[in-house]
Amino acid sequence: MKTVIIGGNFAGLTTALELKRKLKDQVDVLVIDKSPVFTFIPSLIWVPFKRRDIKDITLDRKKILHKKRIDFLQAEALKIDPKRQVVSTTEGEISYDQLVIATGPKVDFDVAPGVRENAYYVGSHEGAMKIRKRLEEFAKNPGPIVVGATQYAGCMGAGYEFLFNLDHWLRKNNIRDRVKLTWITPEPYLGHFGIEGMTGAEAMLKGFFKMFDVDFRTEAAIKEVTPTDVILESGEVISSVFTMVMPPFVGVDLIKNSQELESTPTGYLQVDDTYRHKKYPNIWAAGIAVNVVPPFKPGKVPFSSPKTGFPSDETGKIVAENIARVVRGEKRLKAKKWGDIPAICVMDAGNKEVIIFGNKLFKPRAFAIMLPNIFGDFNKVLFEKYFLWKTRNGYSFLP
Repeated sequence: MKTVIIGGNFAGLTTALELKRKLKDQVDVLVIDKSPVFTFIPSLIWVPFKRRDIKDITLDRKKILHKKRIDFLQAEALKIDPKRQVVSTTEGEISYDQLVIATGPKVDFDVAPGVRENAYYVGSHEGAMKIRKRLEEFAKNPGPIVVGATQYAGCMGAGYEFLFNLDHWLRKNNIRDRVKLTWITPEPYLGHFGIEGMTGAEAMLKGFFKMFDVDFRTEAAIKEVTPTDVILESGEVISSVFTMVMPPFVGVDLIKNSQELESTPTGYLQVDDTYRHKKYPNIWAAGIAVNVVPPFKPGKVPFSSPKTGFPSDETGKIVAENIARVVRGEKRLKAKKWGDIPAICVMDAGNKEVIIFGNKLFKPRAFAIMLPNIFGDFNKVLFEKYFLWKTRNGYSFLP
């Protein structure tokens, strides 16, 4: 049986490694990705401040996969024909028996005028390095800064992390007193995170913002970003000579080009709680490609829920287990709602950190806790080293 996996980062790589581990010679696995490297995305927030270089947080995908007898094709997937069971790529057509879509997101920089041209984004190699270069110039001529997330965004956590690391960098460079730092977010309150927050989250973040002298706006939508200002839909103009925002994620062009998959208007796949496509039983989705409908009411300004990190890894494991069960002829599949995946995160706060843990992403939860560590961010560093080690060695079965 041939399984093709489109996407080779958290969800895709985990699915591939777990599937091969479970089925061994019963399955041929091929991973398709246009990039040759796996990136530990959570550490991109450190690249602008020279705590990490890109080479420190990337791994050779082909080397990892070939050690486990998994094939890798460096190509861009262009279209899926589910009836013919074929993926069209820049390197030709690839047939499959089972298909896993783990493509990650496309970033919508056109969410508001000027975001693409005048704001920076820390969530990619290119974006992180552009910020590094800009900060070198900024240190010589400081001014007001805006950091945050746009309307429809779901990855607010990375924005918070960047904000606190930026504050730490400004203080190290002895220019913090010359910079007005403002946080903007579509969240109804600080620390909502797109998951209705955690116990004590709002109070803790308000305390951090007061301690670090950070101004903030909640329920904020961007009307326009210019080289010198961020203009909100409310009409408020916030001066900013350096703006970093997290835009919304949407589905990649591959999904939108594959109309028979009947994706959502934003390009995500409708799957059941086993992460199996509702129309095509041999197509699965993992990670950001999955359509997630938050259970809470929308706020005044629209935003979405996070789908990165642990949920991507977890859904990859579930998909691998379910394909293995299908191959073995089992009828019962493993089901786990997205909202029932545990909320696990270490949020870096610039030489400090906050450990976030809840038994579920979405309420109701049996427990949820945020534990600040003001003495350093060694848990975040330890997790980075651990995850890169387990990925480098193909130990996908580890937590």
